[in-house]
This record gives sequence, structure tokens and C-alpha cells, in this order.
Amino acid sequence: MGTVIRPVSVAERRARLAARHHLAPASRGTASPGGVAGAVADIIGLHGTDPASVYLAAWARTGASRADIEHALYAEGALVRMLGMRRTVFVVPAGLMPVIQAACTDQIAERMRRDLGRRVQESGIAADGAAWLDEVGEATVRALAARGSATGGELAADEPRLRAQIVYPAAEGKSYGGPVNVTTRLLTLLSAEGLIVRGRPRGGWTSSQFTWSAAPDQPRPPASAARAELARRWLLAFGPAAPADLQWWAGWTAAQTRQALSQLEITEVDLDGTAGVLLAADQDAPAAADPWPALLPALDPAAMGWRERGWYLGGHAAALFDRSGNIGPTAWWDGRIVGGWAQRKDGEIALRLLEDAGAEASAALAAEAQRLRKWLGEDPGVRITPRFRTPLERELAG
Repeated sequence: MGTVIRPVSVAERRARLAARHHLAPASRGTASPGGVAGAVADIIGLHGTDPASVYLAAWARTGASRADIEHALYAEGALVRMLGMRRTVFVVPAGLMPVIQAACTDQIAERMRRDLGRRVQESGIAADGAAWLDEVGEATVRALAARGSATGGELAADEPRLRAQIVYPAAEGKSYGGPVNVTTRLLTLLSAEGLIVRGRPRGGWTSSQFTWSAAPDQPRPPASAARAELARRWLLAFGPAAPADLQWWAGWTAAQTRQALSQLEITEVDLDGTAGVLLAADQDAPAAADPWPALLPALDPAAMGWRERGWYLGGHAAALFDRSGNIGPTAWWDGRIVGGWAQRKDGEIALRLLEDAGAEASAALAAEAQRLRKWLGEDPGVRITPRFRTPLERELAG
């Protein structure tokens, strides 16, 4: 008799999402005593490309004030920004940095260094682009160590070679191209190599003008072991799921994904006809949560954790994603996306449901919108405009 493969229903996946992502009211804030950092650790990290999304995603899971979130980010240092999976900026627990660095970022940094070195040569800055990057990079790290923290402009004052201009050819029909200072590209490379990190921004909590500081000195595990550990954490936060979802999320090759999973004790499961995997020690299905509302920001991990999203997205992709695959602000009811939201110029949270979710859902989400407006209203000059704007968000924002 063949092995019986455990079925996992959509309802169970949604119940796991509610608990593991701290989205159901009963599980919000339950990362204590870890607080904000504990909630982030449970889902590995928050997408950090859009600074406001970090705060909104943390608030949705903990109800924390902006001061508490900022404390975890900058005063306590429990959370740090780093280039991670899929060459995307994430906010992750400081202790997890070496794992993500070895599992994902090191190979990204290698490609970035080759590309930037070639661009330096082609722009006529130096005959040996690799050697120039080594020399200027080391000088920049020394200048940063002397200052403690600095902006790109301040570092360029200390190391004038950061003002060297590299030339990008203009793409047909596009406005970008031409000469740009090497500053941002080289600082991004140094951060990808784990040498420097983004610190407190200049400006408010929605600003992306970050200062830089030296990265903490932490030993890195071997890449193979790091990928296995990251896969284990991902399955706890996002599993059960198809291996292809893990491959997409991590930005790995199929071979790297298979290797990572082969080091774990996993169980094969049936996800409504799709082959999936689950950690062998994570078999117990969670209790179903009461129906729950949530307003999540653009690029929230709950929306961007899987490649195949039909079990929670339904047919709403066209309204909620931009052309590059970035999701905008979403409205959730009981483990699935039922609409979207935006903040208007007057501060109002405009909400639209894309399906008939029922009177209870409508009322609960309207109350959630008021709760979010009150939280945002503590900083009345701030308006949330996602970096990657989607059709529904643009329409609602007016």
C-alpha cells in the first residue's frame, strides 16, 4: 500500500496564516516579550523597499506605536534593513542577518560587483574596474567608521571618488539613462556585501533618505546550511506550500531549493491538487480563528510570500498589482484578500471591497479603516503613498 499523502485544505492554510502572521485579533501582539521584533522574526522579515510599509505591517500585527517600532529599528537595533531575498530590501531581526546574507545576498553581491566593475571601466573611470571598486570601497568603509554614521553625500565629501560618474545608456522610450554618481550604487554594493547597513533616515518615518553605519560583525554560516535554515523558517511562517513558492520567495535556483529542503525533515502534502511540503514537526492544524479583518500595506509579507496566490487572492490581481508584480494596499477578511485601500489627501482611509464579503466583513473592515486613520492621525502631516502604485490605489487616493 502506498504512502497516504496528507491533504491540507485552503481553510487550514488560512488558519495558519492568521496565527503565524499575527493577523487574527487573538494572535496580534502575541510575540511578547519579543514585541515588534518578535513578530517580525515569526515571519522572517518585512519588505523594506517602501519605508512606510514597514511601520504599517508592524502595526497591523502588534498595534505598536510608531515610537515602539522606531525603537526596535534604531535605538534597540533589534531590526535592521538589508538587501535580501530576490534582491529586495527587507527589515529583518539582527540575529538573522548572517543567515540571509549567506543564503541569498552573497551571490547577489557577487553579481552586483561584477556589473558595477564593468560599468566603471566602460565609463572611463578606471582601466581596472574591479581594482577601483576595491580601493574606493575600502576607503568608504574607513570614512564611515570614522564618522560613525553618515549620508551618501557626507561620505562623498570624505571620499571624492564617490562622485565619479558612471554612464547608463538610455533605454528606448524611457526617460532614464545617462551619467549618475557612483555613490548610491557603491553604497548599495557595500551593504549587499554585509559591510554597511542602512540606519536612521533623515526626515520622518516615511523617508527613504537613510544614513549609513558599519554592519555588525557576525560570523556567517556556510551557504548550504544557511539555505536550509532559511527554508525551515519559511515553512514555519508560510508553509505548507509548494517548493516552487519557496524558490520564488528566496530567489534561488531549483537546485538550491531542492538542496535546502533535502536537509530538513519534511512531509509531502496535497494542496488541493498541488504537491506541497510541510515540516514534519509541524503537523498539527491550528484551531480556526474567528473571522478577522486586516488592512495591510503595499508589499506586505502576507501578500508577497508565495508565487501561487489563488488560495488567498482570488481574481483580484489586476486591480491590486502593478505591472512589475508589486502588490498595493490590501483589505483582508478571514484569510483572503477581498479589496484594497488608500489614504486620501484629507487623511481619510478610502476602502473598496472587490467582492461581496457580507455585512459582517464590511462593518469590520470599516472599523479597521477608522482604527488605521486614528493611528496615522497621530502624525497629521503624513500621507501614505506607496512607492509602487497600483490601479485600485490610484483610483481610491484620488
